[in-house]
Amino acid sequence: MTTERVEDKVRETLRAVALDQVRAPGDLAHQVVRRRSRRRFSQAAGAAVAVAAIAAGAMLGLGDGGVAERGRPVQSAVAPEGWKPWQSGVAGASERGCVADGSALYCSGSDDDVAKIDANTGKRLWTVKVNREGDGIDHPFGVRDGVVYAYRNHTAKNLPDGDYAGGTDLMAVDAGTGKRLWTVKMPQDDRTDQAAMLIDGAVWANTPSLRTMSALDPLTGQEKWHYTWAKGIVCERTVLSGVPYLLCTPDTEEVHDTDVLRLDPATGKVHKVTTLPGRQQPLGTSEGRMVLIGAEDTTGDNFRLTTLTSSGKRTSLPGQIEGHMAKLALVGDRLIAVSWKGQASAYSLSTGRTLWTGPVGVTMPDKNAMTSLASPVGSTRQGIVYFLGATGDMSGLDLRTGKQLWSGRVDIGKPKPGVNDAPQLLRYEDVLIARNGSRIFSLLPRIGA
Repeated sequence: MTTERVEDKVRETLRAVALDQVRAPGDLAHQVVRRRSRRRFSQAAGAAVAVAAIAAGAMLGLGDGGVAERGRPVQSAVAPEGWKPWQSGVAGASERGCVADGSALYCSGSDDDVAKIDANTGKRLWTVKVNREGDGIDHPFGVRDGVVYAYRNHTAKNLPDGDYAGGTDLMAVDAGTGKRLWTVKMPQDDRTDQAAMLIDGAVWANTPSLRTMSALDPLTGQEKWHYTWAKGIVCERTVLSGVPYLLCTPDTEEVHDTDVLRLDPATGKVHKVTTLPGRQQPLGTSEGRMVLIGAEDTTGDNFRLTTLTSSGKRTSLPGQIEGHMAKLALVGDRLIAVSWKGQASAYSLSTGRTLWTGPVGVTMPDKNAMTSLASPVGSTRQGIVYFLGATGDMSGLDLRTGKQLWSGRVDIGKPKPGVNDAPQLLRYEDVLIARNGSRIFSLLPRIGA
């Protein structure tokens, strides 16, 4: 397979699947194929094809957490104390997306790298202004112990030749005041979920070099330890129960086995957990296990699903995986997938059975258009999963049966030609927060008695 065909396949796959927390699948496709350190099809396309394929309903078997027990009725939505319905349209504060943490939203936009918004009232509490430009698909990636972690341009200055390349800093901000606590320069403009993540006692970030992951003190940004892998090796990163892991394999077109390494979050001491056949990509975690997908060859047609515990116990789930989905999400022990034909399905993460399939209840965008659904969000307490369409229609389905229990609509505006519209759906307790661009709506779905 030629490099051109490989990159075409990567773009095709990534545009077919709108991943969680990604505002613009087209931009993501461009990032994947241009990133020098991880541009191989075997590294970039494998995970994307696998995610799409899993959503298509191939067999799974990851453990049953008893979400939305069959005999339990759906629970009523309860408003948090002090909350009232609100909406906001402040330009520049939220176009890049938001994260919810307790009674606060932390958003990023064209004017603000971070804007704190009261989730009860919609009032902006403080902002951190962008360093020259605020375009992109990134937003704060974590909030813990009163600190918000996000990204910022390293410089506002032009290069000597007059061009502008801002570079990227990892940034920590005091959640109470908006004061910047520290910044650390990143070696590349990678602001995806692999660039930095929270581990026990530290921020685990791809710095100071491309082949290095460092544990940074969460309050000062000072390095506590780092690990650098060898040249000719590429390592995917994931976190399981606060512990960092690397999935490392030779950076070649051929398929090699993958070494799974566990790093002590306090010291960085490395322990090899196991070696898995094929080229493995992390898809997420579920109930104390990593969910991995392994490429068996370079065609992108054959994959093997594996779950892996911290002790190295693995369960392989062979079978054919195929198809593309518009959206997917994990809700407790369920995998929720939405097809481009508007069908939502729930799959058990213990038995692999299809629990139900039915209409998603929102208008589907054209798969070739620059619009998408929001990633579904669910409430295991209520036993319901919610959806937000590109035109603002909303739907709530019973996690047990797929029956539509609620529908609603918000005015998020009409999709604009040539603009990547990727609405976002968040939860604040039982409250739903729907966002598209600078428009944010907070509402309580009336469900149950």
